[in-house]
Amino acid sequence: MVVDLVVIGTAITLGPLHNSAFILLLTAERGVRRGLVFILSWLAGLLMVIAAVILLTGGTPPARQSVPSTAALAGKLALGLGLVAYGERKRRRPPRPRHAPKWMERPDRVSGWTAAGLAILLQPWAMVGAGAATAVDANLSSIASTLALTGFCVLATSSMLAMELYTTFSPVAAEAKLRGLRDWLDTHQDQAIVSLSLLLGLWLVADSIYQLVE
Repeated sequence: MVVDLVVIGTAITLGPLHNSAFILLLTAERGVRRGLVFILSWLAGLLMVIAAVILLTGGTPPARQSVPSTAALAGKLALGLGLVAYGERKRRRPPRPRHAPKWMERPDRVSGWTAAGLAILLQPWAMVGAGAATAVDANLSSIASTLALTGFCVLATSSMLAMELYTTFSPVAAEAKLRGLRDWLDTHQDQAIVSLSLLLGLWLVADSIYQLVE
């Protein structure tokens, strides 16, 4: 479970869409405040998903090869196949011009509520769902499982936490570097999405099949 959560959390935190939007908010006027709202809303979304899984399992992992355990693995397998199909389709599709949303034209006018909504909207829910399917195996009576779930949420947010702290303590240096990072993300967005989708999808497929036939 721990290895799966690390792989999924890393894929989530490296996602180009939410990082690009977060940088735009963070480098705007009063961006640190909006960035904090974005992060808190992002974490709330992750915690709600994990909490829903824990409520369903009662904090106790289902027995191996039971119906709930098999259903969780089947769900993770389906999500993996979906990510592979999405990544391959995006890889084969010729590049298309992207039209930026209107809020990106004036990020300094984005309200706190809008920032919170963007955090929920831009979460890679297929990857979060894979994390939830993995969390089914968590045993809350074990400190290791609790730490693993906590670490997953922190890892999935780590890129934005790092940028938020950097901007808070070194605003001038951070603004220049983050703008450069956003330009790079915008240029390589499709490649990053394809790579993350294919790599994580293949991992989920292989891991799920292994556990199903083990």
